[in-house]
Amino acid sequence: VQLVESGGGLVQPGGSLRLSCAASGFTFSGSVMSWARRVPGKGLEWISGINSDGRTTYANTVKGRFTISRDNAKNTVFLQMNSLKPEDTAVYSCGTVVAASRYWGQGTQVTVSS
Repeated sequence: VQLVESGGGLVQPGGSLRLSCAASGFTFSGSVMSWARRVPGKGLEWISGINSDGRTTYANTVKGRFTISRDNAKNTVFLQMNSLKPEDTAVYSCGTVVAASRYWGQGTQVTVSS
């Protein structure tokens, strides 16, 4: 299983970013995909998930601002982040479960600052 995130960077408050996660090594189209974030000194915070049939769920902290989507033809999951706040600063990782084992990518840094 390989998960490779991209799209992070520095953005001003109120700005937008779109993260991508390229997946390989498992049956992507049949898998639930998630996004989570980690702030130094804090635990991993789950923020969004998408089922194989496209149903989505969000943490209250990002609901209405972030949108998760997937492209099964490209084995890629996306996270569109709008109205970004300084408290969204974190390393963002995508994850999945394969054969009862949880996998996370290395992550991409998102920094929201003026």
